[in-house]
Amino acid sequence: MSAVAELSRLKRRGGRSVAPSERGDGKAAVFFLGPWFVGLFLITAGPLVASLYLSFTDYDLLTDPGWIGLSNYVEMASDPRLLKALSVTFTYVGVSVPLQLAFALLLAVVLDRGLRGLPVYRSVFYLPSLLGGSVAIAVLWRQIFGTNGLINQVLAYFGIDGPGWVSHPDYALGTLIILNVWTFGAPMVIFLAGLRQIPAMYYEAASIDGAGRMRQFWSVTMPLLTPIIFFNLVLQVIGAFQAFTQAFVVSGGTGGPADSTLFYTLYLYQEGFASLNMGYASAMAWLLLVLVAVLTALNFFLSRYWVFYND
Repeated sequence: MSAVAELSRLKRRGGRSVAPSERGDGKAAVFFLGPWFVGLFLITAGPLVASLYLSFTDYDLLTDPGWIGLSNYVEMASDPRLLKALSVTFTYVGVSVPLQLAFALLLAVVLDRGLRGLPVYRSVFYLPSLLGGSVAIAVLWRQIFGTNGLINQVLAYFGIDGPGWVSHPDYALGTLIILNVWTFGAPMVIFLAGLRQIPAMYYEAASIDGAGRMRQFWSVTMPLLTPIIFFNLVLQVIGAFQAFTQAFVVSGGTGGPADSTLFYTLYLYQEGFASLNMGYASAMAWLLLVLVAVLTALNFFLSRYWVFYND
C-alpha cells in the first residue's frame, strides 16, 4: 500500500489505525448490548413517549384515544381525591423515610462495633428489604394489625382493648409507615459499608482531645458519613413515592378507610385500570415524574450545604 493511501486511511479512522481485533471487539460489544437497547426502546423509552401522548387524550383502553389537549392536567388541579393522594403520599414519605434512615444508621453503628457473627446479623437485617414490598408480607401485615391480630392480642394481655389498626383512618397510614421503616436492610448495609471506610485515626485523634463516644459520633462519624446519608436519602425518597403493593393489599385496593392509605400510585392504578381512564392516569404519571424530579433536584441543590466530601 502506498504512503498516500495509508495516510488517507488513517485520516478516515481519526488519525489512528484500527486493528482487525478492535473491529471484532466493536461488533461483539454491539451484539451483547443489542438486547439492552431493544429493551430500552421497547420497554422504557417507547411506553414513556406513548404515555406522554396519552396524557393529552381521552383514552379508555377499549377505543382509540381522542385528543383533548390539556384537559387532563386542568382536571387534576380540581380533583379532590388527587389532592388527598398527594397529601397521603407526602406524609408517608416525609415520616417513613427519616425514621427508616435513622433506624438503619443506628443498627449500622451497633453492627460496626465488631459483633461476633456479623455476616449472620447483616443477612438477617437485610432480609426485610427483600420481602417488605411483597404481597405476602403485606397480607401478613394486615393480619398482624387487624382487629384480632397479633398486636391487639398482645395489648389484650395487658388489659388494653386495641382498635382495628388497618381499618381505622387515624392509624391505617401509620401501619404502612411502620412497614416501610421495617425494610431498613438496604440502607443499613450501605451505612455499614460507609462506616467501615472512615479511618480509625480520626477517632483516635478525637479521643486524645477528650471527645466521648457521642461527641465522636456527631463531630467525626456524621460529617464523614453525609455522602452516604445523601445517597440513601435520594434512593429511599424515590422508592417511597413509588410504594404501591402495601397500600393496595392492606386496603383491599380501595385506599381506605376514608382514603387514609390512598397512595398516589394506588389512585393512579384506580383511574387507569379500574375506571379505564388511562388518559387521566397517564397525566398523573407525568405529574409524579415531575414531582420526583423536582424533589431530587432540590435534594442535590441543598446537599451543597450539608454534604461534606474529602476534597
